[in-house]
Amino acid sequence: METNPDGYISFMKPGNKKWLPLDDNSFIFWRDQKIDIGLDLIDDNDDVIPPAPLTDSDKDIIRDNRNYFKDILLRSLQLPNLSFFAGSGTSLGEVGGPSMWDLWVQAMWKNPSAKKDDVDYGCLKETASKICDKVKYSEKEYPNIEHFLSQCDAYLSFHNDKAVSDFLTEVKSIILDQCQKFIISRKSNLSSYMMLLQKMARRRVRDPRLKVFTTNYDMTFETSASDLGMMVIDGFSYTGKRKFDGKYFNYDVIKRDENEHEFIEGVFQLYKLHGSVSWSRSDGGIYENNDPSASSACLIYPAKGKYQQAFIQPHLELLSRFFDSLRVKNSCFVISGFGFNDDHLSEPIYSAIKSNPSLRLIVADFKCATHIENDGKNGSSKYWKLFSELALNGYDIFFVNASFKDFVRLIPDLKALTPADQLAKAIKQAGVER
Repeated sequence: METNPDGYISFMKPGNKKWLPLDDNSFIFWRDQKIDIGLDLIDDNDDVIPPAPLTDSDKDIIRDNRNYFKDILLRSLQLPNLSFFAGSGTSLGEVGGPSMWDLWVQAMWKNPSAKKDDVDYGCLKETASKICDKVKYSEKEYPNIEHFLSQCDAYLSFHNDKAVSDFLTEVKSIILDQCQKFIISRKSNLSSYMMLLQKMARRRVRDPRLKVFTTNYDMTFETSASDLGMMVIDGFSYTGKRKFDGKYFNYDVIKRDENEHEFIEGVFQLYKLHGSVSWSRSDGGIYENNDPSASSACLIYPAKGKYQQAFIQPHLELLSRFFDSLRVKNSCFVISGFGFNDDHLSEPIYSAIKSNPSLRLIVADFKCATHIENDGKNGSSKYWKLFSELALNGYDIFFVNASFKDFVRLIPDLKALTPADQLAKAIKQAGVER
């Protein structure tokens, strides 16, 4: 009997605890969960009894759900201020980016190509084992690279130990390499990123630019924009040696024709909150560098200490922009692939939705339903429970149980409507509200 809701494409409205399915498989899953029989039954002869087929009425419900959700997205994404927040989940799957588990395996195992079921599972390389013992990292069954790095940082705060320091640099070099090579090799599938930018960045030019925030170090957004011929405002200068300065986020790009000018389409602002594999520190500044060393790379490596690191430049500038975007009136803030495990980012979002009445929050994740059901336990952040409680009390929060790829496919095209289209939509909406 299948009870895991992961991957069943559904959404939940504010003030409701019911998941509304958006395709046939999801409808069957949620329908059968309600009567607690799972997707399949087994008869006395061990034969699988398939689920009951969909009726015309069932299909009408799915169609109505899709139309309702499409209209919600269309109206939400046409709000004057639009932001998209990409967590680590957006770089997994077909994109090919490394997970936290992948980083642990690559950095710590004797045989990084081994699988969980292989004989080498859990076999640390000799140096890694010695460092674990020295810093007293004892979690071997469910190891976490972030917790290990935090343990190393804490140890080095009180000990001047070259062996630990050198191994820490080695691990950081591996993380840097893993977050670079899947893009450099061009083996990754960036179609979902490209589709997202095509749909969300090409909005009405009189509206503020789309703001994209991400905790990822990789170059997925930059590469996708380049392939699409779109321009990115990322806080770096437009000189030969590109240098970071927050003032560049206040610049824009226009097309001039004699005495007239107009904003060009497809420009968006990119804020990489934890840094990038293409940034390095040098001579007191932050510069674009496609091949930084582990020690010079300007990024916040996964560790509990990243909260403190977020308050040094350029991360402080980026974080302040993040805070500002959450406080602006008439805003839609879309989140995908973020588990709310970073308190310094989750807490401002939680605070903003309570204090900004014109902010709409749309949270999409492959395990969204599971996280909410976990009620702050079983590895799920406490913020899932907090946000779900706010939504149940009527706060403007929509949850979407969908992967990044599936969610992007649900987003309607945001190309500017003609005046006739806008009038037709206004008349239709007025009729619905009556």
